[in-house]
Amino acid sequence: MTDTLFLTSAEVADLATPAEYVDAVREGYRQRGEGAPAKPRSKFLRGDPEGMFTAYAAILPETGAMGGYMYSAGFGAVDGWFMTPLFDAESGAPLALLDGASMNPFKTGAAGAVGVDELAREDADTLAIIGSGAQARGQLHATATVRDFTEVRVYSPTPENRESFAADFDDALAADVHAVDSSTAAVADADVVITATQANEPVVDGDDIAPGTHITAMGQYSPDARELDANTIANATYVPDLRERATFDAGSFMQALEEGAITEDHVHAELGEVVAGTEPGRTSDDEITVFDSGGTGIETVAAAYLLYERASEQGLGQTIEFAPASEALTGN
Repeated sequence: MTDTLFLTSAEVADLATPAEYVDAVREGYRQRGEGAPAKPRSKFLRGDPEGMFTAYAAILPETGAMGGYMYSAGFGAVDGWFMTPLFDAESGAPLALLDGASMNPFKTGAAGAVGVDELAREDADTLAIIGSGAQARGQLHATATVRDFTEVRVYSPTPENRESFAADFDDALAADVHAVDSSTAAVADADVVITATQANEPVVDGDDIAPGTHITAMGQYSPDARELDANTIANATYVPDLRERATFDAGSFMQALEEGAITEDHVHAELGEVVAGTEPGRTSDDEITVFDSGGTGIETVAAAYLLYERASEQGLGQTIEFAPASEALTGN
């Protein structure tokens, strides 16, 4: 038997700061850029009851951990459930099982922040956020740790949602955070744009994107859905979290490809290659850059291991037991 730590969502909720998530995720992507294994998600859909089941994984050899997410959304419970198994990358033994719900916006936000840190101009100080849900909140918490923003504009279609979001962050951040009444107003001359929506069609117009803008798009990971139009993708230095994902489920890229606006070699690099320094990031101040973040096991393992270490130090969680196959896999 091996002892494995089980951690509830509440136990891990406040174990790490946004900046610490960003540091852990940046390190995970550096390892990916130097060859750490990771694959895009597997997504299974069911029509009756309607739901989605998703899994993805990665190995971070230098961190010493491997694992990922398995989660369901919809189905009969009409809710989402996030399970995060974490294994030792040397022994293969299960280290921990986390309820991964509360960490999700922070680890995903950290991936977006790494993209901003690597691709946005150093002097970027105006941020536009399209979306006002949990993922938009995670993106802002993390991205505010990598640039000194003086102004943050938020737009979502529901006025009370964008006003509430802006009020919360205006109190929390040094920046002036305020709501605007259109995506056009949000992105006008913005240095950084973040899209964190459930929209199926583009939420910004490529003609509104100024030279030198960086865009992080993280709300969609389906061939049939996109947040960015073909014009935006064609005019940008395009960096996905994984190269393989660009033609697997990155809807903005795939639909631009179908429209003939780009070819498959439009992928500049994947994020880990930029972080590791094997491929360049931004090369000029007037360049438009896009980080397409669909979610990978890289940020999941990096964040989960950070939380596992913190919880172990603080004596949190409860121990559960797993039987090794050499003992239990007998057929008797």
